[in-house]
Amino acid sequence: FATLTGREYGVVESHRMEDADYAIVGMGSYIDTAEATIDHIREKLGIKIGVVHITSFRPFPSVEIVEALQNVKAFSVLERMDNPMSQSNPVTREVKAAFADALMGLEDYPAVDTMPQVFSGSAGLGSRDVHPGHILAVARNMIMASGKRYFALGIRHDLALPEEENPDIRPEGSLSMRGHSVGGYGSVTTNKVIATIAGEVFGKYVQAYPKYGSEKKGLPTTYYLTVADGPIRTHSELTHVNFVPLNDVSAFLTSNPLAGLQPGGSLFIQSAKTEHEKVWADVPPSAKEVIREKGLRVLSLDAARIAREVAPTPDLAVRMQGIVLLGIFLKVTPFAEQSGMSDDEVLVGAEKALRKYFGKRGEAVVQANLTAVKRGYEEVFELPAEVIAMQIDSPKFSIADSALINPVFAGQEEA
Repeated sequence: FATLTGREYGVVESHRMEDADYAIVGMGSYIDTAEATIDHIREKLGIKIGVVHITSFRPFPSVEIVEALQNVKAFSVLERMDNPMSQSNPVTREVKAAFADALMGLEDYPAVDTMPQVFSGSAGLGSRDVHPGHILAVARNMIMASGKRYFALGIRHDLALPEEENPDIRPEGSLSMRGHSVGGYGSVTTNKVIATIAGEVFGKYVQAYPKYGSEKKGLPTTYYLTVADGPIRTHSELTHVNFVPLNDVSAFLTSNPLAGLQPGGSLFIQSAKTEHEKVWADVPPSAKEVIREKGLRVLSLDAARIAREVAPTPDLAVRMQGIVLLGIFLKVTPFAEQSGMSDDEVLVGAEKALRKYFGKRGEAVVQANLTAVKRGYEEVFELPAEVIAMQIDSPKFSIADSALINPVFAGQEEA
């Protein structure tokens, strides 16, 4: 494998274990999140903690596990399962057995005369993400005299550890986006195109992924993107974001789309209105308060209208409103300026990415998407501070009222 790919993995990989008093042990994608979080814990809390990543369950690396953990005071094994009929969950059981063999002096094991305290946790149950806040809770649980020997993470349960805070462990200078849309609007594809441009045109590290169910068309869709100058090690839903586009304004009804939006961040609202005051009037009062408190920028545009006007075929009239967001993203974010690129150079990069995703559908589709991007870039407008300061009563915010903001909800254009 190393010869073919240039990547070499051991059966056990240790992160900052040289002087660790405590350790987190586990397998799978949340280990990257754990490593980034323990770097934060060391820097901010001064706790000497490391991570041991098991990359091979069979054959189980018993000797290597003992070598990695023999000098710590305690370690916590995290597993994506709960086996209540067993003495312990599988990985925890294997680690305990490895230390038992070492204590008996079996061949090849390092000489040990004591065993660290063992904590075991069930994390990521039901496909839930493991957040940095969960890792922080595990670390605090280990150093407490009354720490739970078995615990759960991310669920409501008597044994669940409280998530007191969820630290921002993104690389310094990162920009993250969490979009709220509807399945069928083309937003998830747009997110992929944005990721391609961020990586290939601006030379950034990028992470992009959606969240939706199997029956996604017409239902709420959330998508995430992080752009950074260095590797992005978190693998969980973003709780710290800088830009929130709302292609689906009914997100205000079903969730809190402003949650985690950082002070000074940007909010885009899909709206058929062109007057600043009318766009602002459609924002719920509670959201207005948050926008003012955080000093958020508010931008708006009728992406749905642009999509209808440029779509080469009727079936693309809805899907293409997502691609308009690409132009808005390029306008709102600082990457073009940081790269020293002109508007024309940015659009050349955008066209290259669009051809990658839509080229097989023909030149007309590529050019229509490029036109949608250009119009999003040129026509998006920002609400001035004096409008955001206005006390304008919002209409009663219901699904029916959403038709005033996006005609797609009503199936017709605004009169």
